[in-house]
Amino acid sequence: MVGTTNKTGNYQSTYNLGYYISLFGAALILLWIGIFKFTPTEAAAIKPLVENHFLTFFVYKIMSVQTVSNLIGAIEIIIALLLLFSAKFAWVRKYAGLGMIVTFLVTLSYLFTTPGMWKVVDGVPVTDFFILKDLMLLGFGLMMVQNNK
Repeated sequence: MVGTTNKTGNYQSTYNLGYYISLFGAALILLWIGIFKFTPTEAAAIKPLVENHFLTFFVYKIMSVQTVSNLIGAIEIIIALLLLFSAKFAWVRKYAGLGMIVTFLVTLSYLFTTPGMWKVVDGVPVTDFFILKDLMLLGFGLMMVQNNK
């Protein structure tokens, strides 16, 4: 037909581009943050989050601050690798997505379990905004679980 375009093809290529940007972006974020967990600076920085959480408060009784941070970092690196492998192997997507969902639900819950996370500045409640990126990553994890093609 004259004057018609293939909108489905354009939509699919834009969707694919967005999907792979999200996939590699999430993998980069997890890999970078995971590697940083192996430093003493990051181990000390996450201690208040971990020790005040109802699911993780006990870990410092059985492991050192650095060991806990290393373990969390290793989990983040594994999820990053699952994301990268999922670009080639579709069956891995569900596991990468599940890892993201669990990871980011826990990290987002730190906003509500860690004392002092919220402050009021000029009448507006604010927090350490670095955790808010996890909202988007949680959403992408949910998409990954459903995208098994």
